[in-house]
Amino acid sequence: MPKTKKTAAKSATKPKKTTAKSQEATPKKPAHPIQSVRGMRDTLPVDQPHWLRVKTAVEETAGVYGFDRIDTPLVEETALFIRGVGKATDIVEKELYSFETKGGEQVSLRPEGTASVVRAYVQHGMLNLPQPVKLWYMGPMFRYDRPQSGRYRQFMQAGFEALGDDDPIVDAQLIIAGWNLLRKLGIESIVKVNSLGTTDSRLNYKNALVAYFRSKKAKLSDEDKKRLLKNPLRLLDSKDEAIQELKAEAPQIVDWLDEDSKSRFMRVLEYLDEVGVPYQLDPYLVRGLDYYERTVFEFYAAEDDQELAQAALGGGGRYDQLIEQLGGREDSPAAGMSLGLDRIVSRLKDMDKDQDPHQALLDLSQCDVFLAQLGDMGRKKALALFEEFYTAGIPLAEAFSKANIKSQMEIANRRGAKWAVVIGQKEVLDGTAIIRDMDAGTQEIVDVKKVVNEIKKKLASLQK
Repeated sequence: MPKTKKTAAKSATKPKKTTAKSQEATPKKPAHPIQSVRGMRDTLPVDQPHWLRVKTAVEETAGVYGFDRIDTPLVEETALFIRGVGKATDIVEKELYSFETKGGEQVSLRPEGTASVVRAYVQHGMLNLPQPVKLWYMGPMFRYDRPQSGRYRQFMQAGFEALGDDDPIVDAQLIIAGWNLLRKLGIESIVKVNSLGTTDSRLNYKNALVAYFRSKKAKLSDEDKKRLLKNPLRLLDSKDEAIQELKAEAPQIVDWLDEDSKSRFMRVLEYLDEVGVPYQLDPYLVRGLDYYERTVFEFYAAEDDQELAQAALGGGGRYDQLIEQLGGREDSPAAGMSLGLDRIVSRLKDMDKDQDPHQALLDLSQCDVFLAQLGDMGRKKALALFEEFYTAGIPLAEAFSKANIKSQMEIANRRGAKWAVVIGQKEVLDGTAIIRDMDAGTQEIVDVKKVVNEIKKKLASLQK
């Protein structure tokens, strides 16, 4: 019996033999790739030439018309958009990305730029500067909207705001600036324009509009019936076919405008006529934000293809009450306009569809000077020489990860380099560098300490 216990104890403590099979690691399943959030997207390198072209046009136009850059936060108090954009608008009711912070603050991702600019104008005392204060911005906005062609939940917008002046020429110049910006990009556009009048005249018109649509209530969708109760002017924005038909006989706001609004509107049109900006009077244009009054306008592509011309590329108008609503002084008028950059880029892609986008990206990466290296010593020296060129303000291309000189020269040719500076082990020991003329195929040996100045001279010769 003791012998049995001893054997049992020994067998209990004896480690189990491991087999080759048990040592094999269980194969891991490949991780499921994470996709971008619905309605968001990446701007890939191949798309960057179009975006650079648009951003450059925006910045240049802002400079020509005297607008100064402002950048506002992506996150604002939710109250800013409820008070500024309007509680009954689709943006506030359905499309705000809102959340509560750990500190209990109610905040939202900005759905548009004007309210934030006005908030900054008031907060930083810009009301005390010479008026108008002309500000421009460019950056991402966010709306929880149904993604569709040219419309994303994160989208890029550029805007121009002129605060503190109520002269009609301000309205006209905003329209002219937007029209010229699109022309600079090769997009011929037409402006749809209307006047909403003052708060009082708009209220009288709203009552007439409600009376008309109530008589047609049976033909309204549930969504449009809600609009009739909460924000009747939004009915004029409805894409429902029944509303489109009913609109033809609906009251027009021009019949309800006060004399001052009529006079101001005529002056805006006269300024547009003087410059030759093509426009259409649209008596049902109201825009989608509550702060607009008097002049409102939108930009549409002037194309035969009606489907392509349906989506507005931008728009704006006057918002004379918004500054006061957000805590500023009474009687602080303002006007502004914004452009949907995603739709503009999409339009440029359609216009350039016969061109190779990869070639456009390659053209963007062109460089006059290429720095090549051979061997470990050459690579180290070339790395230091690259910084010397950078300090001297001379842009150049390189391929430090490539060891083969032939591969590097192929890259230099693709980048359109006119000269290649070559550093190998021999050049390091001799304190020299080779400058190769890529077109002529000739080369010269120069003192490595003078190579930056030699390249400067060659680049200067290109300017002559």
